[in-house]
Amino acid sequence: MMITATIEGHKMSELQLKDLYDGFRNPEVIKGFAKLIEKEAKKLPHPINIMEVCGGHTHSIMKFGLLQLLPNNINFIHGPGCPVCIMPKERIDHAYILAELEDTILVTLGDMIKVPGSRGSLQDARAKGADVRFIYSPLDTLKIAEENLEKKIIFFAIGFETTTPMTTALIDIVLKRQVKNIFFHINHVTVPEVMVELIDSRDEHVDSYNNRIDAFLGPSHVSVITGSKIYEKFPKEYNRPVVVAGFEPVDVMEAILMIVKQFNEGRCELEIEYKRLVTHDGNLKAQALIENYFEKASLFKWRGLGNVPESGYKLRPQFADIDAERVYADILPCEEIEDHKLCICGDILRGMAKPDECTIFGTACKPQTPLGSCMVSSEGACAAYYKYGNLLK
Repeated sequence: MMITATIEGHKMSELQLKDLYDGFRNPEVIKGFAKLIEKEAKKLPHPINIMEVCGGHTHSIMKFGLLQLLPNNINFIHGPGCPVCIMPKERIDHAYILAELEDTILVTLGDMIKVPGSRGSLQDARAKGADVRFIYSPLDTLKIAEENLEKKIIFFAIGFETTTPMTTALIDIVLKRQVKNIFFHINHVTVPEVMVELIDSRDEHVDSYNNRIDAFLGPSHVSVITGSKIYEKFPKEYNRPVVVAGFEPVDVMEAILMIVKQFNEGRCELEIEYKRLVTHDGNLKAQALIENYFEKASLFKWRGLGNVPESGYKLRPQFADIDAERVYADILPCEEIEDHKLCICGDILRGMAKPDECTIFGTACKPQTPLGSCMVSSEGACAAYYKYGNLLK
């Protein structure tokens, strides 16, 4: 992809898209940070475990071989930052059931196609004749609705704070234009609450106090929307430093160095490495839009983690007429469904195990035939290990 700029009538030289990120993938810069980290790591009083919450960070770490550049006393724990991976079977079944309804089109983002529920995946539903459509932008739903006025269009919304404003923007347009055939099944989740769950679970059946997390690498794009303020509690209340980092390898390496320095200097703070896009307050307009249409659900079930208090959104009561969970409540089951007995995605999402420790990893469970949620999405930890695992050898 090339970008051409014109200033005062003069055509500027074409700018390659790669020119915008090459500096953040420069091998010499990455190696330079590796040397600085190695030097600082020798001063660490004990080994440290850093959880990268976001699946985008997991793939950068694996793709660019960053684990091989780090000393043995710095370890990464792969967190639950993949919205597809954490979607429980119950909600996949909701999508499947809604897709089977007569004169209905189920619309969702592409990553959802292969996620298995107890009845099968949306790919299976489509193969059986259901009208399931995968889109790149929630706003594409409007065109589908306009072209199918006699049908009900159900948008199955997923994602963290990054994609939540896009759903609320669609809701805003639907209500203002008085579009009558679009409904919403909301599955948006939030990051801070699950971070708390990982280190201080309120579930008596979860021994979160044996977690191995010493610090967090804060998500990039989530933080652009929310601002860094959502992580302030972790250094103050839980004694876990947080550094918000970009996705590029140079970003990740600089953030690691910042975390190591905090330990060596006896600090526990919230810092921003990704300053070119993340601010303290974030995108206030996007936050206002979310606040206008959504409220927190008392509980939201995360696949492999269980019910996490106030970690998901739902439509406010005044928008019940477009809320698919309310409109179709009589046909949507509420019973909890267990994951595959051999799958250890729950332990992986909690940082208690690595993907290659699973007995079905790379055999019964592959990206083409996923049994566990972490293998389904391109952002999942198991998918990253499957694709880039040769770099660990």
